[in-house]
Amino acid sequence: MPDHIHNGRNIELLIPASSLEVLKVAVMFGADAVYIGGEAFGLRAKAKNFSLEEMKEGVEFAHAHDVKVYVTANILAHNKDLDGAREYFEELKQVGMDALIISDPGMFTIAKEVLPDVDIHISTQANNTNYATMVTAPTFHKNKVKFIQLSNMNEEQILATIVTEGNLVKNKIIPVSEPIDNETMLKLNFLLNANLNGLALQEINLGTIAKLKEQAGIHSDIISDVLDTVAETMGQDEDIRIYTSGATNFFKYPELSDSEKASELISTFEEKQQLASLVTENLLDDDNTGIQVYIGNESPIQTMKDCSVVTATYELGEGVRGTIGIVGPKRMDYEKVMDNLKTLKNSLDGMKRY
Repeated sequence: MPDHIHNGRNIELLIPASSLEVLKVAVMFGADAVYIGGEAFGLRAKAKNFSLEEMKEGVEFAHAHDVKVYVTANILAHNKDLDGAREYFEELKQVGMDALIISDPGMFTIAKEVLPDVDIHISTQANNTNYATMVTAPTFHKNKVKFIQLSNMNEEQILATIVTEGNLVKNKIIPVSEPIDNETMLKLNFLLNANLNGLALQEINLGTIAKLKEQAGIHSDIISDVLDTVAETMGQDEDIRIYTSGATNFFKYPELSDSEKASELISTFEEKQQLASLVTENLLDDDNTGIQVYIGNESPIQTMKDCSVVTATYELGEGVRGTIGIVGPKRMDYEKVMDNLKTLKNSLDGMKRY
């Protein structure tokens, strides 16, 4: 497979193929992967698309040249569109593709049931055709000290390196009034790690600080600088990134289509500050590991009192959490929405973080 590098990173050159002939050309001219559509459940209606036999031939050809093949099933589905999806995914079992590209949560759910071992990529067409959706990028939650390393830079400076459980690294240069010998440096490192490893910022109390400074003796100033760096590293406010789509779907529902109400809802989605308060509340609640449903006045967001908000908190491990959510009318299909969120949450929970 050819190496494609941009800004020092390996990237995947992904090429669309509308026919078997185009697939072969893309493979021979350096594609890392190609994506193709079948005769159903894709958005490339004007493309020739692939029969099942052509898919199998294309996958065999691509794999022989170490190129991946992704199959699109990225329609924006309504309930009636899902009738044949299960059968279609059953047929795809014999194709041997490397991943599916899917937009719709309903299609996602069925694909995971029928093809649990096949990777699923979210399409750029992804949306929720009936409701508005939001998702937050994962953030570190109640991070803890993983490791502290002090090392000499020169006779006047030492380097403090703080590593947290979320693998966030902070380096700080600390001035010293006199050189620190290796034995003293080793003792300071042992002292810091023995007392601070595994602690969250709020668990480092005055008693712990006093104990550290007393045991450090004449080097207590170094301990103070290290503790300041720990606080700076673990207490830094990371802006919550919220991605939204489908806000105009509010106009589909009479109870939300009033111009004033719809305008307020869309503003809430566009400005995102109020959404951030809802998300933060969910992320800070350690007991919130499942589905949360806010109906009408239960919503903490004033502009959503005529809506229902269903959220789920996903976890990627090591204190990394995020939120996915769906906003719609109070008469939304709760069973379907909750099933879709559970499937997405479980898939995200099972992801490995690199």
